[in-house]
Amino acid sequence: MVTMRLFHSDFALGRVIRHTLVAMIALLFASLPCYAHAESVVASLDKNNVAENQVVQLTLRADFTNTGKGPDLSALKKNFDVLGQSQNSQFSFNVGSNTALTYWVISLMPKSVGTFEIPAIKIGDQASQPLKLIVHNAPQLLDNKGNPPVMVKTHISQNSPYLQQQVILSEQLYTSVSLQNANLSSPSNPDLVIERLSDDQMAYQTINGTRYQVLTRQYLVFPQKSGQISIAPQSVRAMINTASGNRIIKVQSDPIDLQVLPIPPSYPSDNWLPSSSVTITTKLTKTSATPKVGDTLIWDIEVTAKNALPEQIPQMTFESTAGYKLYPQPIKFTSQKNSDGITGHQSIKIEVVPTQSGPLTMPTATLTYWDTNKEETSTASATTNPITIAALPATSTPKTATPPPKSSEEAGKPIAHKTTQSSKKIIDNAANAPISLAKKSEKDTSPAAAPISNNDSTPWSWRQYTIFTLASLLTIMVIAWLVLFIRRRKSATNSEDSVPTLQEFAPLTSNDESSAFRTLIQCCRQDNLAELRSHLLEWSRHRWGDEKIKSVDDIKRLASSVKLTQLLMEAELMMYSNQPSNQWQGTPLAEALEEYKSGQPKKSQASQLKTLYPNF
Repeated sequence: MVTMRLFHSDFALGRVIRHTLVAMIALLFASLPCYAHAESVVASLDKNNVAENQVVQLTLRADFTNTGKGPDLSALKKNFDVLGQSQNSQFSFNVGSNTALTYWVISLMPKSVGTFEIPAIKIGDQASQPLKLIVHNAPQLLDNKGNPPVMVKTHISQNSPYLQQQVILSEQLYTSVSLQNANLSSPSNPDLVIERLSDDQMAYQTINGTRYQVLTRQYLVFPQKSGQISIAPQSVRAMINTASGNRIIKVQSDPIDLQVLPIPPSYPSDNWLPSSSVTITTKLTKTSATPKVGDTLIWDIEVTAKNALPEQIPQMTFESTAGYKLYPQPIKFTSQKNSDGITGHQSIKIEVVPTQSGPLTMPTATLTYWDTNKEETSTASATTNPITIAALPATSTPKTATPPPKSSEEAGKPIAHKTTQSSKKIIDNAANAPISLAKKSEKDTSPAAAPISNNDSTPWSWRQYTIFTLASLLTIMVIAWLVLFIRRRKSATNSEDSVPTLQEFAPLTSNDESSAFRTLIQCCRQDNLAELRSHLLEWSRHRWGDEKIKSVDDIKRLASSVKLTQLLMEAELMMYSNQPSNQWQGTPLAEALEEYKSGQPKKSQASQLKTLYPNF
C-alpha cells in the first residue's frame, strides 16, 4: 500500500517536470524566428564576368521595413553608369512571426574594361557585402565589309593656339545602321569656354565600301589657361539591331591635347585681344544743317574683331576737352557666326557737345591686338572727318527807322522853288508887318522857312512819334530776349559743368581701403561673381580716387599687372558667357590681389594664371 502511494507520487512529479520541459522547449522554438530574421542587406549580380558595353544587374535585398530613402548608389557612379532601377516589396505573416523583404534591381553599365569591386551599398543602417565584377573587351562589331557600324571622330582647327584664341572643335558621328536611344556626348573642360558654333550638319560619305551617314557638330573653344589642356574622348551610346538581337554599344573618339601658348612678352598692351582681323569705322553726324556751339552731334564707332567674342574686345575710352564734351551711351555687343567661326562687334555711340567754334576734330580711334595669322602685334585705327562749328549769334540793336519825308513834294526840286516863293512873300510883307513880326521874319530868312513847318508839321510829327515808339519797344524786347537767352545758356553750361561726381550718385559703403579690400577678398574666396564688380570698384576708388576710376578697365590700367589683368578678364568673360556663374573660381584672383597689395608673391597652386574677358 505504501509502495503504491510512492509510485503515484513519483508519477505525478514526473508529469510536472515533463510539462515544464515541454513548455521551455516550445518557448525556445518560439524565440528562434527572431534570430533567423535579423536585419541584413544582401547583394548579388546576375553575372560576374561580362563583356564591354554589356549591362549587368545588381540585386539588393533588405530584410527589414525601415529602409529610409532606399539604397545609396553614389559609390557606384565612379566605375558604372546607372541606367535604371526598380523596386519590389514582399510581406509574409505567420503565427508568431512577420517577414518583410524589399528588393531593388539596378541596371549597371561598366565605364571601362578591368576588374572592379562593387562596394558595400548602404540601406538604412545596414550595408551589403562587396562584390567582384570582371569586365573584358568585347569582340569588335564589324559589318560584312570589315567596317565598324558606328564611329566617332573629333578634330580641331588649331593644335597650338594662343591664350583665348578661337579654336573650332568638330565632332563627327559616322553611322551605317539605325541607332536607338542614341546619346552623343558634348565636350567640357573647366579651363575652356565652349559654345555651339552652328546647328548639326548632315551629309553622306562612303568609306571602304560602306556608306555612312555623317552628323557634324561644331563648337567654339577659347582656352583660358596657358600650357597643355586635354579634351576628353567624345562618345556615343546607343542600341543597335544585330543578328543576335539588340545590343548596346559605346563608341568613343581619341582624346585631344591643346598646347596653349601664353601672351607673347613683346605684346605692348594690358588688354589682350587675339584676332585674325580688327577693323574700326567712325562717323560724326550732324543733328542740324549748321551745327553751332552747344548743339549735339553723334559720334558712332564700330569695332569688328574676327574670331573673337564681342566681350573680348577692349573698351575704348575718350576724355572731354576744352573744345567739346563727350557723353557716351551704353555699348552694344553683337556677334555673327559662320563656318570660319565667330565675329564680334562693338557699337559705341557718344554724344558730342562742342564748346568752341571752328573745326571740330575728334581723336583717332585706335585698338591694339594680336594678329593670329601673322603672329605679330597689329594696330587698327580710324579717323573721323572734322565738322565746322559755328559760333553763337552775337547780340545786336536794330537801327531806328528813318522818318519818311514830310511830303512827296519835299523830295524834289519843286520844294526848293516853293520855299523860295514863300520867302519872297515874307520879305515883301515885312515892311507892313509889326516890329515884332518884322524881327522874327529876319531870323527866318533861311531856305527852310517857318511857314513850311507850320503848314505840314502837325500830321507828320504824330507818325514819326508812333514809329519811334514802336521801334523803341522792339529794341527793348530784342535786348531782353538776348539777355534771357545768354543767362539760360550760361545756366545750362554751368549745369553741364557741374556733373554729379561718382561719390554723389554712388557713395562709398566702406570706411577705408583696408575694409573694402577685406570685403573684396572675401567675395573672391566665396566665388561670388555677381558682386565682384561692385567690390572691385569700391576698393579701387579708395585706392586711386573717384576721378581715376570709372570702370574695371581703369583698374587694369592703373594696376599695371599682367597677372591681375588676365584674372579680371577671366571674370568678365565668364560673366558674359553662357556658362553658369557658379563655375567661376575666385581664389586665384584673391591671391593675385593680395600679391599686388603686399608686393610679395605667394607660392600657391591656387594662384595659377587663369584668364577670361569682358566688359562690364
